[in-house]
Amino acid sequence: MVAPAASKAEASSAPTGHDASATGSVVEPDPTWLARTAKRTGIPVVALRAYGRASILEATERPSCHVGWATVAAIGEVESAHGTIGGTRLLQNGRTSRLIVGPALDGEGGVAAIRPDGGGTRLHGDDSWEHAIGPMQFLPGSWRTFGADADADGVADPSDIDDAAWAAARHLCSGGLDLRNSTDWTRAVLRYNASDAYVATVANVAQAYARSAVKR
Repeated sequence: MVAPAASKAEASSAPTGHDASATGSVVEPDPTWLARTAKRTGIPVVALRAYGRASILEATERPSCHVGWATVAAIGEVESAHGTIGGTRLLQNGRTSRLIVGPALDGEGGVAAIRPDGGGTRLHGDDSWEHAIGPMQFLPGSWRTFGADADADGVADPSDIDDAAWAAARHLCSGGLDLRNSTDWTRAVLRYNASDAYVATVANVAQAYARSAVKR
């Protein structure tokens, strides 16, 4: 499998933006890149802003990882259609119009059986089984590890696609992986969801986005 993050298309369409660590402000992808890439890929601007921001922030936090915006965007598409699954919509501030809750992880239909802790129950309301939440479908336990405040509003919120996209990038980059390497890219996505079919789908979507972004 060719790693989308290593593709020339994704590298040549990488977003640029100012460094929040230097200015104390929020990272904003270049508006020209944002408008052009949203038009070419069909990704909603609010979601694409989050994916571009995540790749810029992670390039600062872990420059050796090289996670690409198209990889994060592909996960957002597969997990929740960029926060629009089931009639949900993204608000301009990045939050979803209602909570996105994944299926109960009750051991049925090939899913794991996971009991929630108190933190999970407070997020999704089920005291019997765990659920993934938000546009990037984080388990509460994983959110506690990778959750981030990408838009600098003082809250790390899994239902805010800005925060969730950066958390997804942090998840993919954990363990010292270099996503330019196809083996590392595959390992990273498998850690996000341990399914070969999932990896193949994310790869196809990411490659399609990267190619679309550089079409004239």
